[in-house]
Amino acid sequence: VQLQASGGGLVQAGGSLRLSCAASGITFDNYAMGWYRQAPGKQRESVAAISAGGMATYAGTVKGRFTISRDNHENTVYLQMTSLKPEDTAVYYCNSQHSTLWSKNYWGQGTLVTVSS
Repeated sequence: VQLQASGGGLVQAGGSLRLSCAASGITFDNYAMGWYRQAPGKQRESVAAISAGGMATYAGTVKGRFTISRDNHENTVYLQMTSLKPEDTAVYYCNSQHSTLWSKNYWGQGTLVTVSS
C-alpha cells in the first residue's frame, strides 16, 4: 500500500494550497480518506476526512477554509486549503481507513506546509 502525498510548500498568510494524496495497493472505493497534520512540538491532529460515500467532516479550526474531496477514478484525495494562517503550518499526512475492516489503516509520508506571516 502506498499513499503519496504532494502539494505542500511555502505560502503567505491568506494564500491557498492544494494537497493531493494518490493511493495505490488498496481498493480506494472501500476506504475513508483523511488528512491529519502535526505541527512542531504538537500531537498529530485530524484536519478533514471523507467517507467512502463522500461525506466530509472537518476540524473546527479549518471549517470554512479547507475542502476535502476525492476522485475515485484517480484513487486520489485532495485537500484544498484557502485563507491559510501561520498556525496551519505543519506536516500534513494522508490516511486511509477501510470502511469495515478497522485493522486496514495506512499512512502516507507527509508533506510540509509552511505559512508565513
